[in-house]
Amino acid sequence: MRRTKVTPIYKKTGNLRVVQLLLGHTKMDSTVRYLGVELEDALVISESIEI
Repeated sequence: MRRTKVTPIYKKTGNLRVVQLLLGHTKMDSTVRYLGVELEDALVISESIEI
């Protein structure tokens, strides 16, 4: 159920940090692996978001 909830959030926002917080992961690698996202894709998305 967790994956069902956070996958649409990630797809809609592209925000890995939000998903990481929602899942309670301490490492981004865990979040990326959990979502089944390629690391390169995750880095491109995270770099495109201004903070």
